[in-house]
Amino acid sequence: MLSGRRLDLLDPTPVDVEVEDIAHGLAFVARWNGQTSGDYPYSVAEHSLLVEEIFGRLVPEAPDRWRLAALLHDAPEYVIGDMISPVKAAVGPGYGELDERLAAAIHLRFGLPAALPKTVKAKIKRADRVSAWLEAVQIAGFSEDEANRFFGRPKESVVENLRIVLRPPVNVRRAYTDRITELIAQV
Repeated sequence: MLSGRRLDLLDPTPVDVEVEDIAHGLAFVARWNGQTSGDYPYSVAEHSLLVEEIFGRLVPEAPDRWRLAALLHDAPEYVIGDMISPVKAAVGPGYGELDERLAAAIHLRFGLPAALPKTVKAKIKRADRVSAWLEAVQIAGFSEDEANRFFGRPKESVVENLRIVLRPPVNVRRAYTDRITELIAQV
């Protein structure tokens, strides 16, 4: 990693996980295989910031530790990249197992349980689907009807005033680092 840490992908440990490495990696990993409109790729870091904001709207009473978990929901992708769902399915269970090991190390590094409670994980997944709907209609060329079929139509109150604005990776990296630092301080 750029921090100088050596991360064993098959046996990751919390001590080898650094905020700066996560933020840097996620800011340079494009979602939607880079097939989005705009002058910059839509990064996993930008997506994660959006999911955390949506999670806060869906579960306003959630403690900051679960908001941190929402922000970190795709953190393993800082080293394994982002794959679209059909590719993940084709790769098979090995991808999921690798993702789970990395997520556990990341969670422990930031004081979260290695495995999130199922109820929390389900709420984060719901925020992730709302984010996917927004991304689909705002930057990935889907009609609203098409996005509704794939992701379900979110409540207007949840997506109200949420606009995806693509930014240079260095700005996204800074925003992600700032937000994770803010949440860690509150946990």
